Amino acid sequence: MALARTRSVSIEGIRGHVVEVEADIASGLPGTALVGSVDGSLSEARDRCRAAVVNTGRTWPSRRVTIALSPASLPKTGAHYDLAIALAVLAAGGQVPAEPLAEAVLLGELALDGRLRAVPGVLPATLGAARAGLTRVLVPEANAAEAAQVDSVQVVGVRSLGHVIALLTGEEVPDDPPVEPLWRDSDLVWRGDDRTAGLDLVDVLGQEDARFAVEVAAAGGHHLMLSGPPGAGKTMLAERLPGLLPDLDAEQRLEVSAVHSVAGVLAADNPLVIRPPFVDPHHSASMASIVGGGSRVIRPGAVSLAHHGVLFMDEAPQFNAGVLESLRQSLESGQVGIIRAGARALFPARFQLLLAMNPCPCGQPGPACSCVPVAKRRYAARLSGPIRDRVDIVRHVEAVSRSQVLDQLARPESTAVVAARVAEARDRQRERLAGTPWRRNADVPGAELRRRWPLPSQVSAGFDDGKTRGRVSARGMDRVLRIAWTLADLDRRDRPDLDHLRLAARLRDGAGLPAASRARTRLAPAGATDRAAS
Repeated sequence: MALARTRSVSIEGIRGHVVEVEADIASGLPGTALVGSVDGSLSEARDRCRAAVVNTGRTWPSRRVTIALSPASLPKTGAHYDLAIALAVLAAGGQVPAEPLAEAVLLGELALDGRLRAVPGVLPATLGAARAGLTRVLVPEANAAEAAQVDSVQVVGVRSLGHVIALLTGEEVPDDPPVEPLWRDSDLVWRGDDRTAGLDLVDVLGQEDARFAVEVAAAGGHHLMLSGPPGAGKTMLAERLPGLLPDLDAEQRLEVSAVHSVAGVLAADNPLVIRPPFVDPHHSASMASIVGGGSRVIRPGAVSLAHHGVLFMDEAPQFNAGVLESLRQSLESGQVGIIRAGARALFPARFQLLLAMNPCPCGQPGPACSCVPVAKRRYAARLSGPIRDRVDIVRHVEAVSRSQVLDQLARPESTAVVAARVAEARDRQRERLAGTPWRRNADVPGAELRRRWPLPSQVSAGFDDGKTRGRVSARGMDRVLRIAWTLADLDRRDRPDLDHLRLAARLRDGAGLPAASRARTRLAPAGATDRAAS
């Protein structure tokens, strides 16, 4: 046979597209041509595959070899095509049977001695193969657990080119060393996965308003901004927000794991992300590291790594203005598109934004502040109006007093207690939003919220009086409505009443919260009904 075909997968964003790899052996001067919109790293596959085939004990054809990756219009990059290319050439030369490869997808980078190396993006590639109706995937052994998350596909983990050849020909499987993973759990401590483990809200003294704001933000998925002097507890509260969020559901786990797989930071020992991610980039981070990008291979940035989780930007005004403005698209659409001259990618980015900032450059409260008024205005202006308008809840965190620190009778609520209320509120949202594209109050468009779940006229009329006095702008009304629904869910009510709307307005504009309003959502009896509805 002078012509053979295998299959691999091209990854665009987190979506996999099946690629047909054809190898043709024809008469002519010896040489290998690789065609089909391939980049530099893929062009080098000719030399890698030739050396791997020869060092495995097989023969590379001494004639004209043409390798085509189709569709040709689809850009292709990366070294994960190596295994498919090498086996296509061997099948074209009759050295391995072609039939077993007909319905298989091949992924893996080849070392020069024929060993396989782990590659990023195996999970979205396997999902792409399953969507195309293919039922068998051969991957490096270290990526097998990742690919096995797709139930409809048979996954075969292999260690080398010789291992695959032995499976195809019925020969004895060679005793090759295990494939080294891209990362192990212990190597990924820099991601901060364990940073929030073991942190508890019981450690946060005082800060009743801020604790309540964090609870509401967690219950509805609302964006939150905390401001206050250094040492007041902004970072402590931010790091404890992920502990209040429920585990990801099955669909979310695959989405988040696919993003981390493309980024190459999915551990082989634990290939499925179960908890909402917590990403906290430094304020010196570049645009590409936040949004995503790359000169050769487009990788997801922090906004996508925080998909279905929390993106925490500490010292927010210190971030580059362009980086902050780049968040606007993701906050509105829940995704980010990256376009290069020869490539494009679309990544999901539906994250919960958490900003923290000092009240001024020096950060000192009251008389201790040494900043002139113009410096304060310039510092505050680093967060533009459009970004501030997309933040649902604003809270000022006051410094904790000495008496609060030394109070032996203080009994702050633990994360477990607050998380139980958050989970109950999320359950109410899930039940109400069943059959819709949304899962949290923060995701529901304002127009749909008013059309599908209209409030009683007396509630709307009562709130309009406050709006006309300037408490809430028309543009911010949608966000106030979403917060009000979350307050009602925490309050175990069927719908918001006027008190919920007024409290939501205070949460949005940063006004102080009455103690009775805070307590209401914590003390409502189970089974309470909406007074406004009655």
